[in-house]
Amino acid sequence: RSKQWYQRRVRGSREHAALEPRHLGGKAIIVRSFARIHETNLKKQGMLPLTFADPADYDKVQPGDKISITGLTSFAPGVPLTCTLTHGDGSTESFALNHTFNENQIGWFKAGSALNKMAESS
Repeated sequence: RSKQWYQRRVRGSREHAALEPRHLGGKAIIVRSFARIHETNLKKQGMLPLTFADPADYDKVQPGDKISITGLTSFAPGVPLTCTLTHGDGSTESFALNHTFNENQIGWFKAGSALNKMAESS
């Protein structure tokens, strides 16, 4: 098969990897690190790709935790968001989450996706 065929297959699977969390009702993906292209694809789908400001915070997350993300009303480039975990026993913990959104990408998020933002502009 041609090189172009393989490139289309890889690109399609990367895009699908960004679509799936959205279709499952996800709003944010919080990880230690992202592949750049996957992070961008998530942004285009209106998702919040976030990373732990302190990688040790990863270990604070427990199965069954309720997760709240605050700071979205003043969402801006370079300004971390805050994650608050509510554990099963009712205790809470908060920590910073980083993002790499620029102003244009924040517009995608607020519109629900890059495609929605394009539709608003036309």
